[in-house]
Amino acid sequence: MLNKETIIGNISVVGKHKAVHVAIDTLIKENGNLISQTRRRYVLHPDMDISEQPQEVKDICNTSWTQEVKDDWNTFKQEQEKELGV
Repeated sequence: MLNKETIIGNISVVGKHKAVHVAIDTLIKENGNLISQTRRRYVLHPDMDISEQPQEVKDICNTSWTQEVKDDWNTFKQEQEKELGV
């Protein structure tokens, strides 16, 4: 019997702007024995919609992304866009 399981493999908060790095592991098991494992990674920033994220990820984002962090992130983005002429 094959089973597919998806779990959060890692969550970390990185840098001044508190980017949240998420790793999702997909495990394929046959009769309880692991036969395949893949990892998907993505990064969330303070201006992103997190409504579809797992609750554990939402909790970390909501704790890390204070109003000060969000404001700093928006200022940083505006400065980058100005430098790039976007």
